[in-house]
Amino acid sequence: MEDTSRKPSWLRAKLPTGPGYAAVRKLVEDTSLHTVCQSAQCPNLGECWSRGTATVMILGNICTRSCNFCAIQTGRPTELDLGEPARVAEAVAKMNLRHCVITSVARDELKDGGAAVWAATIRAIKHLNPNTAIEVLTPDWKGQMEHLDTVLDAKPDIFNHNLETVERLQKPVRVQARYDRSRSVLQHAKARGFTTKTGIMLGLGEREEEIEQTLRDIAADKTDILTIGQYLQPTPQHWKIARWVHPDEFLRWKEFGLSIGIGVVESGPMVRSSYHADEQSKKYTGVEHLNNANALAGA
Repeated sequence: MEDTSRKPSWLRAKLPTGPGYAAVRKLVEDTSLHTVCQSAQCPNLGECWSRGTATVMILGNICTRSCNFCAIQTGRPTELDLGEPARVAEAVAKMNLRHCVITSVARDELKDGGAAVWAATIRAIKHLNPNTAIEVLTPDWKGQMEHLDTVLDAKPDIFNHNLETVERLQKPVRVQARYDRSRSVLQHAKARGFTTKTGIMLGLGEREEEIEQTLRDIAADKTDILTIGQYLQPTPQHWKIARWVHPDEFLRWKEFGLSIGIGVVESGPMVRSSYHADEQSKKYTGVEHLNNANALAGA
């Protein structure tokens, strides 16, 4: 079995530093916002915050799910902050953003899973920032499409929901999620005419033929954008890393994904769902959403 106790050289992340990092940190603290960059221990935090980018996480920072790959705290959320949508919109305005990414914890204890707060956040951003492209990375809503429709009715520009891993590993890795349910969420958004996006991790113990089948499923669902990155174990209690995936293999999967019809494939050890999301959007649409170097997207 491969020794995974030490990270390979290609996985060394940049340390947080510089005025861009300081500015994003101050904005997050001043507006009492949560970011997935911090809560999920994203390895790109230093790079992204230094270039003035971050991914806002709404609905608090305690998740009702207990996925075995994720660093976000699991438990029973204690609050529902109805002032959050306005604060997120104000943060987008302060940074003069042209592309922002919003994600959230799962809030299965809420009747609508938090869909109303999602919709309010999208509309608040649109109201204050009519020229900002909005990308959303949402939970699966337990397959309840009426909640998904609440979010889609607010008209985000890109809809993202991650498959995370191959079908065989869904139950042990994602626990409460299902492969077919996640595909149905993406299919529903695509059927409504949205640009769709998903992401998977490698290094969880998946087999090559399973990766290929997953990419074929993503292409069959007509998903427009795919991200592929290396799984990193947040703590010793989380799912163990099976292997370090070499950059050459990531390149091979990128080429395969493009060859079977996926519009944009970002594949590399440090790639995450929202990493350089503005650039992915530009590649897919051919439209420059950004008029400056900033984007609220980076985890």
